[in-house]
Amino acid sequence: MTAYPLAPGRPDPLGATPVPGGVNFAVFSAHATAIDICLFDAAGAREIERIALPARTGDVFHGSIGGLGPGARYGLRVTGPFDPARGHRFDPMKLLCDPLATRFDRPFQLHPSLFAGGGDSAAAMPKAIVEATPTLPPAASRFAWDGGAIYELNVGGFTRTHPEIPPPLRGTFAGLAHPAAIAYLRRLGVAAVELMPPTPRIEAPHLPPLGLTDAWGYNPVTFAAPDPRLAPGGFAEVRAAVDALHDAGIAVLVDIVLNHTGEYDESGPTLSLRGIDNASYYRLDPADPLRYRDDTGCRNTMALDRPVVVALALAALRRWVLHAGVDGFRFDLATVLGRREDGFDPAAPLLAAIEADAVLRGRARIAEPWDPGPGGYQLGAFPPEWGEWNDRYRDTLRRFWRGDPGQVGALATAFCGSADIFAARGRALTRSVNFITAHDGFTLADLVSYAQKHNEANGEGGRDGTESNWSWNHGVEGPHDDPALRAARAADQRALLASLLLSRGTPMLGMGDECGRSQRGNNNAYAQDNEISWLDWAGMDRALLRFTARLLRLRRRCAFAHGAAAITDAEIAWRTPEGAPMTPALWQEPERRTLVALIADAPGKALLVAHAGSAPVWVQLPETANGRRWRVLVDTAVPRRRGTAAGWLEVAGRSLLLLAG
Repeated sequence: MTAYPLAPGRPDPLGATPVPGGVNFAVFSAHATAIDICLFDAAGAREIERIALPARTGDVFHGSIGGLGPGARYGLRVTGPFDPARGHRFDPMKLLCDPLATRFDRPFQLHPSLFAGGGDSAAAMPKAIVEATPTLPPAASRFAWDGGAIYELNVGGFTRTHPEIPPPLRGTFAGLAHPAAIAYLRRLGVAAVELMPPTPRIEAPHLPPLGLTDAWGYNPVTFAAPDPRLAPGGFAEVRAAVDALHDAGIAVLVDIVLNHTGEYDESGPTLSLRGIDNASYYRLDPADPLRYRDDTGCRNTMALDRPVVVALALAALRRWVLHAGVDGFRFDLATVLGRREDGFDPAAPLLAAIEADAVLRGRARIAEPWDPGPGGYQLGAFPPEWGEWNDRYRDTLRRFWRGDPGQVGALATAFCGSADIFAARGRALTRSVNFITAHDGFTLADLVSYAQKHNEANGEGGRDGTESNWSWNHGVEGPHDDPALRAARAADQRALLASLLLSRGTPMLGMGDECGRSQRGNNNAYAQDNEISWLDWAGMDRALLRFTARLLRLRRRCAFAHGAAAITDAEIAWRTPEGAPMTPALWQEPERRTLVALIADAPGKALLVAHAGSAPVWVQLPETANGRRWRVLVDTAVPRRRGTAAGWLEVAGRSLLLLAG
């Protein structure tokens, strides 16, 4: 007999919800026979009560437990068949976390008891903490698809070495909210930050023996709470950081991983969904339900076309809006979100449900439009209101500046917003999220310094990380003291940044690319929670930082870059360096290395020259309507250059030049 008053309660909402006099618990499981709520003391160490949920409505077990309230610590034990051959992995010896808990008392860490045959796992499992439900409606999203720049950052690595932030706050949301961090982002001039996954995470089983830990967060345990490493104060700490960013005029996007969990494959730990209802939540191999479908490359795949999994995803997304006030989401491996049993469908249940949801439909949605599964590459196929990471833009910019043949036409298309991909169905070209680098791959400094990846620190024998980097090293692999080499690499970084920040679309900067951050050639630093992946505040390239901030200020004044519609002939005219119009035959010349664009940009005209050849080129400047000289706005070869020009102008090798008429 429990000492806590018990009533049937309600089957909705799922999770733990404070009600008058107690807490209502509701847990979905289509195949369980019983679900117990395990209550723990204030330290989360000792189980003080185990209470079976007394009612079941359909596939939802529920009950209202009196005498509890916010602050109560709990976990779940679920009883049912242990029959892996049929997809069932119930084990009441495993304490499970509520998939809709909003706060945990400690981080998740691998322990032998979490695995099959490891005994009772309660001592090793974090405990969920009941929290009150927010009562205020969220403010409207502050993210506008107007071409403002996004800054992708890792909350843990962004402030870890910041000298002005108190050490206890470094690497947390409280550190991100610190005035020194906010001031940096304001000076840089970005419109939004995109936070790499902040949800509770756990290491893949192969990392601890190597002495490595997860630095990125792409191995989630649950989706509806912040990781205690990043937010010891829970959602209240996250909300304080979001509010501080909003006060500074910066929108906040959250990178969320709904496509898989850290429960890994059949050899992995039992933490939550596997023990609650493995066969319902995961996509199993129909020929052998013992095994998981791996459309993610992460050993399991969420079945996001099933009603209960859709409901879980929607509830988690709403928590981030209602509890934290975020302005939108970037969805990792988003093809999984639209995958049915027979392939990708842009009208799949979860995508349609997000569009229809009153809380979510006004929030920004950005897809990583690919996954490793069959038919997984879906760039341009998401619903019209979605933005998409544009990897074709990334590869085109890299290949042009590397000096690959035949890239001028592709560069022109990318520079104008990739209308060939995004203009269909009337999509705004700002939905093209343009980037040159992101967390996954080389940093900008490494892109121009390494011809090959150097992932030895990951302990995987170089098998990890992409081989398709389109990178170059100026003849020397890695760092070097030669001044000419360093100057050439710095110039390439400026040319790449200028290309990105002057293109039509929505640009995204990777953390530290504005100041020369290096990962020592590692193009997959997911397991490097150390100086390799942290932002090096002491070693910043301050000149590059100033150059990037100036480009961002210029972008805000550039009507062309902020445009949403497809380019017309009245907006842009393509020229040869000699001033002649480009013809179809000229676009096809493989050795052409120079793109010249005459742009009608309010209040006058602009001329952009992107020249990837190693030798200088002379460019015929058009006559201006008022007979005045052209004014130099950007020269990536000579970043301090100003002044005017007319007639013929020499453009340095491997440089971008922007002039105003």
